[in-house]
Amino acid sequence: MDGVTPLITRLPALEVDWQTLLTVNLPVLLLVIIGVPVALAAYIVGAELLVKRLPKRAQPSVRPWIWVGPAIFFVAVILVYPMVGTVWTSLLDRNGTSFVGLGNFTRLLTDGGILIVLRNNVLWLILYPGLVLLFGLLMAVLSDRVKYEKPVKSLIFMPMAISFVAMAVIWQFVYYYRPSDVPQTGILNAILVNIFHGQPQTWIQDTRFNNFALIFIGVWGATGFAMVILSAALKGIPGELLEAARVDGANELTVFRRIILPLMMPTIVVVGTTMVIFALKAFDVVYVMTAGNYNTDILARRMYAELYKAGNHANASALAVILLLAVVPVLIFNLRQFRAVESRR
Repeated sequence: MDGVTPLITRLPALEVDWQTLLTVNLPVLLLVIIGVPVALAAYIVGAELLVKRLPKRAQPSVRPWIWVGPAIFFVAVILVYPMVGTVWTSLLDRNGTSFVGLGNFTRLLTDGGILIVLRNNVLWLILYPGLVLLFGLLMAVLSDRVKYEKPVKSLIFMPMAISFVAMAVIWQFVYYYRPSDVPQTGILNAILVNIFHGQPQTWIQDTRFNNFALIFIGVWGATGFAMVILSAALKGIPGELLEAARVDGANELTVFRRIILPLMMPTIVVVGTTMVIFALKAFDVVYVMTAGNYNTDILARRMYAELYKAGNHANASALAVILLLAVVPVLIFNLRQFRAVESRR
């Protein structure tokens, strides 16, 4: 609790700053609240008037671009332009004055510390999606068979309502360690000592299992999401098909393996690839729990450290490009799966 007190003492100052900010920027705030809807309405009305002045044969081909155009513009400004700038920065030296090509990537990928980071990311890529799918599918199938399905699903989904930062704070109390000669206040160590008569463990500091402990926090938070999506897919399987298999003598395991699982496979693949993207972007849990210490660092947190602590924009950009190259193939595969699912409907 030592880290909570300074935050509480700073709350009044934050409130004063917020009030000052509102007072100083009130005209800008009013302009945004009033001006944005007015500008949007003017764009819609003006664009429609311009389209109606065109020949009727040209209107169907022009009108979609009127609506999609602003979205393309904002995507280009907010995503494409920064991405190109990041790729270019990754090819420069630390000061941004000399072109070094792939030198930053070579130096990063041959650094012993980055090899640990890559190993940890591989662990996240394998365990996080796999365990989320396993527990999500298990919860979806089991909860589908009980009368109190909605309360059970609500409890399992509840961690999705909080941020990963809050999850990390909660699990700090679960993993909390105290010496063996004093009472344990961490839930996990209390169970280990009082029920199993073992020795308390430094779950976060011990390199034997600290990465697994962090990954489990993410699994706990995302299982509810996977359960809801997979449960919807399970509900979409015709009941008559399952009953016919049972009448033909198939047991529940055979029904699940031969009918339920194949029919749910497109949804499982989509959820799995989504979890892979989440695993590649993992940051909050590691940052809050260990700040990358004890051999728990991952690419996203290392990128943050290079940018804001070391001030090395080149290395940070190179790590961002590595993350981008890892995410894009998974994203393309995910889009293809969405299209495949839509084509089957």
